[in-house]
Amino acid sequence: MASDDTTLNDNQYLTFVLENELFALNIGSVREVLELTSITKVPRTPEFIRGVINLRGRAVPVVDLRMKFGMGETRRTVNTCIIIVEVELDGESTVLGALADSVQEVYEMESSQIEPPPRMGTRIKAEFITGMGKSGDRFIVILDINKVFSAEELTLAADAGRGQPVSEGREVAVDAGA
Repeated sequence: MASDDTTLNDNQYLTFVLENELFALNIGSVREVLELTSITKVPRTPEFIRGVINLRGRAVPVVDLRMKFGMGETRRTVNTCIIIVEVELDGESTVLGALADSVQEVYEMESSQIEPPPRMGTRIKAEFITGMGKSGDRFIVILDINKVFSAEELTLAADAGRGQPVSEGREVAVDAGA
């Protein structure tokens, strides 16, 4: 992405919902949003790594942010989607998918509208949070996708996406949980 694009996107955030709470990612780290598709399970990966999807012939690991944040497993609904993001791993860019209950909108917030992360009272550790924005009377938890996962977790996710053939016979749909 060109530096001009980065400057334009510094105050734009993709908002999404996890268990009725509003979260956001800087739009600069978001590649695209996909409808929920079949996810191929990969053995011996952490529970929050749901598997891989076939994204234009490439195996991309999918993580369940709700599980990562201790909110329970994401359930399949008409609004469930996969946010394709780029994260930094040892100085290299890694692509992964993040399950979300729903995507809301691209929201613009100036830095003056963003408060520092709270010291307590959230379900996730403050080091994952860039700040707290506001939309009406709701808070928006702004995440730093590069700090949500440890280097070890990102390596496991990247490994899940490497060399795993994504064939029709092995695809498993995400459980509806009902």
